[in-house]
Amino acid sequence: MAANRIGIIGGSGLYHIEGFTNQKWVKVKTPFGAPSDDFLTGELNGREVVFLPRHGRGHRILPGELNYRANIYGMKKLGVQWIISVSAVGSLQAKYKPCDVVLVDQFLDRTKNAAGHTFFGKGIVAHVAFADPIAEELRRILLKSARKLKARVHDGGTYVNMEGPAFSTRAESITNHKMGYDVVGMTNLGEAKCAREAEMAYATMAMITDYDCWKVDEAHVTVEMVIENLTKNAAMAKDVVKDAIANIPTEANWPCHSALHNAIMTDKKVWPAKTKNDLKLLLQKYL
Repeated sequence: MAANRIGIIGGSGLYHIEGFTNQKWVKVKTPFGAPSDDFLTGELNGREVVFLPRHGRGHRILPGELNYRANIYGMKKLGVQWIISVSAVGSLQAKYKPCDVVLVDQFLDRTKNAAGHTFFGKGIVAHVAFADPIAEELRRILLKSARKLKARVHDGGTYVNMEGPAFSTRAESITNHKMGYDVVGMTNLGEAKCAREAEMAYATMAMITDYDCWKVDEAHVTVEMVIENLTKNAAMAKDVVKDAIANIPTEANWPCHSALHNAIMTDKKVWPAKTKNDLKLLLQKYL
């Protein structure tokens, strides 16, 4: 198994990418419970890739039910070093129109799930740097591919991560709009935090499906609207991912690939045996 695979997390339609060959569904066990689904391994544009349907095949898992630790741990166990997340989001600003792509570079946490967004605890403490939560190198590769393919793409932005599963109230949406934030979604922060602790590069392709509900001259968001615009945008998303994959390096040597260096506070002498064993995949180069 290659240790330089590229992970893709997204909607169920994404594994139907033209040229995605040698497909095989793989079940992965983790110390953190079950991932969203089995992982689909294969080859795309000359690289080994691993795909995970974020909400499970058939879309069975709520955002608040996602096991971020298991999903990212499973990717790590399968040799993934880079993760491209493709996600539906609502626009918080008029300049981001439905079917646009925003390559965000920041997150704002509006969740209450801190414990589910970290591998650490239970006797081992670590604090990774997260000032820049997106791997800029990967984000720039996606931006270059999106521009090449003439996507309506925006360079940078802040993703507000709410919990859901209900969409925003109008008061919440108007507040986020007035604060100048860019998009709102329900899933990517937990992925980004766990990916950083697992020393993997992570970048988000935020796919605009609607204007949330701050824009009173537009229909407020519905599931029907989200699905319709995601379907319209699916072909472009697949093309961007496919093109970007060919430009991702084969050597994992970006800063996020050593994020745990100097991040672990707890003396190795007092690491609990079970926690150390559960985190062995992440800690092995520091043991």
